[in-house]
Amino acid sequence: VQLQASGGGSVHTGGSLRLSCATSERTSNRYTVAWFRQAIGKEREFVAGIMRSGGRTYYEDSVKGRFVISRDNAKNTVLLQMDNLKSEDTAVYYCAASATVILSERMNDRAYGNWGQGTQVTVSS
Repeated sequence: VQLQASGGGSVHTGGSLRLSCATSERTSNRYTVAWFRQAIGKEREFVAGIMRSGGRTYYEDSVKGRFVISRDNAKNTVLLQMDNLKSEDTAVYYCAASATVILSERMNDRAYGNWGQGTQVTVSS
């Protein structure tokens, strides 16, 4: 599967952005899709994910209640709605997919073999 991330930009603290991850094929029941981010000088970290079967979602603790991941099956797209953005959310965001990742590894970037290019999110006060 090929992935293409878009939707990044610059917003002020408290603002919102919606990231899109366009996939070359349907991911429901085929691929677990996740968003990761990497800030300057930091390691890449997990943000949110949606399992391939059942659509269960999971989030990194700092984004719970602010970010929502969802699938638009009609458009072969996985969305990340980001509200109440904070300066610490500033990073390059990547979407990734895996057909084989197991539940216990769902937050591990090494478990994902398919990656899109990054999209920059900048949050300023």
